[in-house]
Amino acid sequence: MGTARPNPSVGAVIVHDNKIIAEGFTSNYGNNHAEVNAINAVKDKSLLKGSTIYVTLEPCSHFGKTPPCANLIVKHNFKKVVIGTLDTNTLVAGKGVERLKNAGIKVIVGALEEECKIHHKRFFINQNKKRPYIILKWAESKDGFIAPNHKEEQQPVWISNEYSQQIVHKLRSKENAILVGTNTVIADNPKLNIRSWSGNNPVRIVLDKNLRLPKFLHVFDNSVKTIFITNKKSDATLKKKNIIFEQIDFQINVVEQIIAVLQMHKIQSLIVEGGAKTLQAFINENLWDEAIVFKGDHELKEGIKGPEFDAELSHQQKIKNNTLKVYIND
Repeated sequence: MGTARPNPSVGAVIVHDNKIIAEGFTSNYGNNHAEVNAINAVKDKSLLKGSTIYVTLEPCSHFGKTPPCANLIVKHNFKKVVIGTLDTNTLVAGKGVERLKNAGIKVIVGALEEECKIHHKRFFINQNKKRPYIILKWAESKDGFIAPNHKEEQQPVWISNEYSQQIVHKLRSKENAILVGTNTVIADNPKLNIRSWSGNNPVRIVLDKNLRLPKFLHVFDNSVKTIFITNKKSDATLKKKNIIFEQIDFQINVVEQIIAVLQMHKIQSLIVEGGAKTLQAFINENLWDEAIVFKGDHELKEGIKGPEFDAELSHQQKIKNNTLKVYIND
């Protein structure tokens, strides 16, 4: 996950005489799609004639960075193509299926369709709603506080345990960007990278309305692309290779303007990590898809309350003394 964007992370399996003979998944952007990788993995190409290929998403039928996968499937005379879900991209949207059927290939659409739609949720939200897939994430104490009112040091007060923290880093490795507000950066001086997992660091999105963040903070370390969203004209001396400033009007439709900036930078998925006001702003505008909440087992007694929202609990799991709860915004 996270390596193919802006393309979807498609999976493909080739079956010959009821035996799997190849698998493939989408390479980094600009390189082979899942179907091509699966076909290339078959040494004896004569086996492809009469085989079935299973794909999580409709094969493309247009020329982009790579040639159409539907044409390659036709070229190798596959007997059958089993598709999880159709592509909503107007460049594809049924055209891949039509190309295959016109070549005399049997096509089945809708195998494990709901599972495939969930797998491709980032791609579909981005295509259909013209915004990133938005995940809200926070940790809160047993009595519902996400942070104390005051603390002695400029670093996080950990509510979640080390295993929960590793899950957060795994999440960051899969998603395109991570967003925090000014107060969170000042209070915690976060790096917003992955240290307990492998993969790509997310793009950092930092809300800094009045450009008041001290320049010694980690978000200015130029280690990863960082977009500062501000109300003021940026200081040209601060601009570096990985430091970008985008100006919006913080008086109106702030969340919508943030999303417009993210779309401009082709951000396909976003983790909103806080603080409470930032999280609540996305909730109030109903611009979120998933909420991931780590619940601790101890009480803070007082502090900053966690966001308020109304959503159905999708699932939960125990992580030692933490409970991970996942909510879906239908």
